[in-house]
Amino acid sequence: MKTVLVAVLGLLVGSSLPGANPANAADMPDVIPAYAPAWSWTGLYAGAHLGAGSASSQFSDPAGAPIYGGTVRGPAFLGGGQAGYNWQIPNSKFVLGAEADVSGFVSDGSATCLASSGFFISANCRVHPGLGGSLTGRAGWAAGSQGRTLIYAKAGGAWLQERIDITSNPLVFPSTGFDGTRWGWTAGAGVERAITPAWSFRLEYDYSRFGDLNLATPQSYRQVVPPLPDGYLQTAGGTSSVSQNLQTVKVGLNYRIGVDGEASFQPSESEYRLRGTTDTGGVPGIEVEIGGRTWYSSGRFQKDLGATTNQAMQNMLVSRLTYDTTAASGEVFGRIDSSSNIFLKGFVGGGKTLSGSMHDEDWLLFNGTVPYSNTLSSVTGEIGYATIDVGYSLFRGPSANIGGFVGYNYFREDKSASGCIQIANRFSDCVPSIPNSTLAITESTKWNSFRVGINGVVKVLDGWTLTADAAYLPFANFAGTDNHVLRTDVANTVSPEAGTGHGVQLEAILSYAIGKSFSVGAGGRYWAMWAPSATTNIFGTDCPCQTLPVRTERYGGFIQASYKLDGLN
Repeated sequence: MKTVLVAVLGLLVGSSLPGANPANAADMPDVIPAYAPAWSWTGLYAGAHLGAGSASSQFSDPAGAPIYGGTVRGPAFLGGGQAGYNWQIPNSKFVLGAEADVSGFVSDGSATCLASSGFFISANCRVHPGLGGSLTGRAGWAAGSQGRTLIYAKAGGAWLQERIDITSNPLVFPSTGFDGTRWGWTAGAGVERAITPAWSFRLEYDYSRFGDLNLATPQSYRQVVPPLPDGYLQTAGGTSSVSQNLQTVKVGLNYRIGVDGEASFQPSESEYRLRGTTDTGGVPGIEVEIGGRTWYSSGRFQKDLGATTNQAMQNMLVSRLTYDTTAASGEVFGRIDSSSNIFLKGFVGGGKTLSGSMHDEDWLLFNGTVPYSNTLSSVTGEIGYATIDVGYSLFRGPSANIGGFVGYNYFREDKSASGCIQIANRFSDCVPSIPNSTLAITESTKWNSFRVGINGVVKVLDGWTLTADAAYLPFANFAGTDNHVLRTDVANTVSPEAGTGHGVQLEAILSYAIGKSFSVGAGGRYWAMWAPSATTNIFGTDCPCQTLPVRTERYGGFIQASYKLDGLN
């Protein structure tokens, strides 16, 4: 964790970067040394990155194909560094190289596993990546008239240190698991833009696959005379094969070792000017950009209801609710860049759920007569969100505007689950099924988060601009309200929920300028927040009587249009 925070701080504090002193950052476009037309990527480099990851771990079931679950999704924030060497073939645009990188992860993921039958007490599988890295070869093409945009692919070996736990629900058998390093391979692609002779900005996607790992599974019970509470037999543990892949997107900054950190490229008369510049050699004024987006997204909200009040035993569950939804939303966004290199940016939006489903799982239901229950409901709802950031541009010139920021994010999601179908045990609830016209459960959640990150806007080709934004959420406050409206066995159907945690937010946009002021673009966005220590005052009890780790993800693509007013003084 300290490594991640140091990496973030290093990107935000301009005075710690050679050639990025706040006193002369605004003057960088005016510093025009002798221009060497034969630009080359050859040389050693080192840098830092921030990003988001999504791990997917598949657990095989020794008892047969599962009726549900078996895959753990683990959203992650990552931060770290990279170093390597590029060699651009003389008189060619081909670039070859090698690179090593290492990343620290802040992550948490869990899911049901070993659910081969509704008459077997299944388990909770939890995965915690901690540290990972790779050693890869790279091959790329130096695009553009001056070859300052590198489009590349990479492949090589990868490693990941992580912890895995398998816990029977809600029994007291010892958990099984793994705590060590896994080895595999990785492949990826990216785009890197030289913003000065020494500094370059990059956006990269990587896919890593790790070899199968054989893990012992814990003991449990199988009901042999359903639905009698005494009709159980103890089962021995088996072996599960665990495979895993990891997808990451990184936003990074590299420094070419041995190159003057204060040197800059000579601006070209034909370059498309980003916000932060007016006429060549002029003094930047205030630039304002406003626009609108349409975002189509998918999301998952999951909460794990613990069997005890002990946070150390939160892997042992009595219930889990998982909402999967798709939504369409509209938003307005804006950005202001000042002549002092301070920028303000943000957006606000909202929309409705297009489709969705909710799985409600329970273990040892109805005084132990039902080992495992899983009901399926349809979901409707709404989402709303807003972000505001304030930052400082470390690099600002005719083809780049890169800086660090701090900010705030608000995310609200309201969900209504209707109807009910039993998919695991015919002796459980929702048999017969309840129609979708009947409201069953509502869930309203709010996240208030503090953001810190890096933003980059770079021209990659004539008229084409790449914008990337990566933020770590060191503090995310969660508040929720659950209402099991069909429950008749409790005096209060409402359960307040609260907790704190972490998160990550990342987006990337490729836009095309239609004239000087108007542009259109398309992009992608990934958000994830999790509160592993959350609790609930279930059904209105006076105390937070049960653990309730919660996780939410939302990701998807959007299209946008924007209008820019340049050089307002």
